[in-house]
Amino acid sequence: MQHLDNQVISQAHEWLTHQPVWLCTVLTTYGSSPRAPGALLAATGNGRHCGSLSGGCVEEDFLRRIAAGDYQQASQIVRYGDGGLTPDVALPCGGSLDVLIEYLPATQGNLDYLQKMGMALAGHFALDKSLTLPAACDHLALTGYHSATQVMRDGDCVRLHLAAPPRLLIAGLSSVAIYCADFACALGFDVVVCECREEVLENFMPALKAEIRLEKQFPAKYLELQGCHANTAIVALTHDPRMDDLTLMEAVNTPAFYIGAMGSQRNSIRRRERLQTIADFSAEDFARLHAPVGLPIGSKTPAEIALAVMADIVKHKNGLNAADTAA
Repeated sequence: MQHLDNQVISQAHEWLTHQPVWLCTVLTTYGSSPRAPGALLAATGNGRHCGSLSGGCVEEDFLRRIAAGDYQQASQIVRYGDGGLTPDVALPCGGSLDVLIEYLPATQGNLDYLQKMGMALAGHFALDKSLTLPAACDHLALTGYHSATQVMRDGDCVRLHLAAPPRLLIAGLSSVAIYCADFACALGFDVVVCECREEVLENFMPALKAEIRLEKQFPAKYLELQGCHANTAIVALTHDPRMDDLTLMEAVNTPAFYIGAMGSQRNSIRRRERLQTIADFSAEDFARLHAPVGLPIGSKTPAEIALAVMADIVKHKNGLNAADTAA
């Protein structure tokens, strides 16, 4: 299943083949807001829409304004909540959000524009996008990879860094893996689970949420064939040395920002010895490996272990080091 913002761009591209589309991007949020900066919504003049700006608080008001003929400039910013437009349902806890609205007529240039954005959100590359209100985007160029989409604004100048949403690739199902998948979905990760063992699938597959993508393939083979983008965390959570070790051997060949494996200190030492002997891991390979995986919070239950794993992944995704977390 596609991440929501990938679905938005895909649907917007389909609509744009025969009608104008309004593409909306959350720029900033104040107070409580369900959608983070960079979140997308696309809409048409006849009321169809895909995505979300606030989890449902302002969408109906926005669609009515489009139907009434508003938002015809190439780009503009509106505020919902305190100090801005008044939606039918107030944002939670008095929050507010600023939204960039781009009006895209049905042209080949705009189709190419959406296609390039979609490829960035799918992880093929990263893009810098910039515009100056009320003009259309005047800069969309390849750039170095950063962690997911970032938003910068200076008066009428808006700049966005477009990249794939964070992904969690789970190698093998287990009780801990199910909790990790659930937590990751709640945190906005695109979640992929690789599992090919029939008896394990029979036990755990019913617990997987609909939005989790299941690949019935050996994890190492999946990584060999599909690879991953740089905003991916890879975790091996089975205690099965064959599956976990081979996953790690493939994972170090990817640009993943986090690679981890579950196990005790003793088992992790044995795993390192095996990887040194069998795969000739370098110092750089071992430096990328988080084993035992997760923050040391004294976790015992599967849910606590999964919490520790996801907390460590989020810490690294957000660029924090040990000194930052100690503060």
